[in-house]
Amino acid sequence: MLADVVSYLSCPLCRADLTLSAPAETAATLGCEQGHSFDVARHGYASLLAGDTRTGTGDTAAMVSARTKFLARGEYAELTSAVADAVEQASAPGCLVDAGGGTGHHLAAALDRRPDRVGLTCDLSRYAARRAAKAHPRMSAVVADVWRGVPVRDSCATAVLNVFAPRNAAEFHRTLHPDGVLVVATPQADHLGEIVGRLGLLSIDGEKARRLGQALDRRFTREQSREVRWTMRLSGPEVHSLVEMGPSARHTTDLDVESLGEPVQVTGAVTVATYRPRRLE
Repeated sequence: MLADVVSYLSCPLCRADLTLSAPAETAATLGCEQGHSFDVARHGYASLLAGDTRTGTGDTAAMVSARTKFLARGEYAELTSAVADAVEQASAPGCLVDAGGGTGHHLAAALDRRPDRVGLTCDLSRYAARRAAKAHPRMSAVVADVWRGVPVRDSCATAVLNVFAPRNAAEFHRTLHPDGVLVVATPQADHLGEIVGRLGLLSIDGEKARRLGQALDRRFTREQSREVRWTMRLSGPEVHSLVEMGPSARHTTDLDVESLGEPVQVTGAVTVATYRPRRLE
């Protein structure tokens, strides 16, 4: 799959263009003219990390498995559709980049709307990259630390997706085509509100929206904002998957899901906003 996006990739160490090679009897590699080389895993993704990057904060295999199961049921279909709607309007040339894209679920839906584009998922978890590499025929995946950089060339992205993921405004601006679009999905204060308090999950920071604006305002102009709300009726095992796929999985043990009863009615509440890059002086 990486052959489809290699023309958009850049070296995470020196920013030089990357090329893909597959010498006889050896695994494929990505390399740059400065001599930096990165192996392509047999699962189809490549790790584009600096040597000192710590990957311990990436999603675990259990978290990725839970997310795959939960999203496959369509419980976040409204969110996925809203993200794809925003991407469908992007007219700039280039590829679609999902920064912190996990298993590639949302990007796959966007690619279904855009048969004229290829996509790249960047995530710190190799388990997520393994899934994303096979999530769509026109999607490729790399392991990358979005906080440190997005390993794609300047101005080459039609759209950058950022769904519940770290935001690096400077890198998003650098990688977007001047006419491209940034699509950001953030949870509202009452997202999953029925289970957050009762199960002791991580709550939504009330200052999150303000901080997002501060982080993006210098480089982006907010174009549109859409509130997406829906209701899920979940079984006990489905609630377990919902918790285990997110950040609360690292902080919560011995979930008393039985005390919630079945089915559990849970609110989904997300803001999907689109931004256009400013022309910086």
